[in-house]
Amino acid sequence: MVSNEAKESEHQRFSSVIGTRKRNLLWGRKWRSLDIKMAIGILFLHVLTLFAPSTFSWDAFWKAVLFYFLTGMLGITLCYHRLLAHHSLKLPKWLEYACAYLGVQAIQRDPIYWVSIHRYHHQYVDLEKDPHTPTYGFWFSHMGWLFDSGYIMEKYRERKNVEDLKSQAFYRFIKRTYMWHIFGFGALVYAWGGFPYLVWIMGVRTTWSLHATFLVNSACHIWGKQAWNTGDLSRNNWWVAMVTFGEGWHNNHHAFEYSARHGLEWWQIDLSWYVICFLKSVGMATNVKLPTEAHKLKKSFASSDYKFK
Repeated sequence: MVSNEAKESEHQRFSSVIGTRKRNLLWGRKWRSLDIKMAIGILFLHVLTLFAPSTFSWDAFWKAVLFYFLTGMLGITLCYHRLLAHHSLKLPKWLEYACAYLGVQAIQRDPIYWVSIHRYHHQYVDLEKDPHTPTYGFWFSHMGWLFDSGYIMEKYRERKNVEDLKSQAFYRFIKRTYMWHIFGFGALVYAWGGFPYLVWIMGVRTTWSLHATFLVNSACHIWGKQAWNTGDLSRNNWWVAMVTFGEGWHNNHHAFEYSARHGLEWWQIDLSWYVICFLKSVGMATNVKLPTEAHKLKKSFASSDYKFK
């Protein structure tokens, strides 16, 4: 994309995906207070990362890596996504809530909001009501939609697709008090290791994790290969999978969104699936869902080609 507006019939570089819709990303639209707060928050995290070279230490670096795994893999990928959004498995409630709280510290909004947006993505994938379709351009799907609450409000005036979470007091409490948990964790990090820890654990770790997740929404609907006939733009992207604990096998996921395993081939590395396997082996993960051979056949391109002959 070359301007603040996704242009009609704009080809994404090195991809057959075409931007067909228009949306002002920065200028010419109303910025609500929520949009401004979101922009300030994201900017603050990015500014923190600028201090990374001057505050580097191996201690701070490895703490950031640890929390990246805890909040990104256990919090977002395993809990927010596979467990809460798609019910791909079940965990004991104490473990589910613990993982969900780790997801809160990934700073990607509260579970109710995150799951609602993701379920709408699957319901309207790459259509006009998709929250972050690349048909508005790469940057809109990557992060522009985050700063456009008006877009979300006009698409989903009443978000009623997360009643299962709204019925639980824990998730309602997290939604009401979300920012206090972020500020509280930041204060603890600063007390623990001072400014270097704040830079690496809150700045570098969070910024990296945010963009890794954003790449699933953007890159995995633009670049990569389609192994299954999903009728949308989803792609399997190996390099996104490497930084998102398996989420980059996105065409696999759209073909079998209920599956706890995204890397369906033996060579498709899916760290979150390996953790689920461990939890299952010790009796903590139950009702682990996987696609059957019949389901795979139904979604295969060979089967689709046969139907239309």
